[in-house]
Amino acid sequence: MPIPQTIRVNPLDLQKNIAIGVSLPFNGPAVFNSTYTTKDQIKSNLINLLLTAKGERVMNPEFGCDLKNFLFEGITNSNISLLKTNISDSISTFIPEITLKNINLDSNIDDNLINLTIDYSLNISQTPDQVTVQFT
Repeated sequence: MPIPQTIRVNPLDLQKNIAIGVSLPFNGPAVFNSTYTTKDQIKSNLINLLLTAKGERVMNPEFGCDLKNFLFEGITNSNISLLKTNISDSISTFIPEITLKNINLDSNIDDNLINLTIDYSLNISQTPDQVTVQFT
């Protein structure tokens, strides 16, 4: 006899045609595109966290990852290690709805270019997802 599996779902995902938030980039017909699932909104929140510098967000100066500052310090193995720690700490503080699986940084030292790929899963449903951002 098969064992029934329990699938956990965020209650916000059960409401059809109700927007949860806005997605990035802002390029919709009325500037904003809405997100309708928590998976999409969490991905937008993660991209927003990665692209925000600490001190940039009003009333929340600790929000952000300061990734662009690392580009001007020179890319070294020790900087990459610090950057991974910085990203991990920021995500655990500001987006506790996800579990990090892997942070992959590919860097081009000559061009001061960083390709950042973050693998994560949603805590409530264990759904895997990935975000890739390029910094120049």
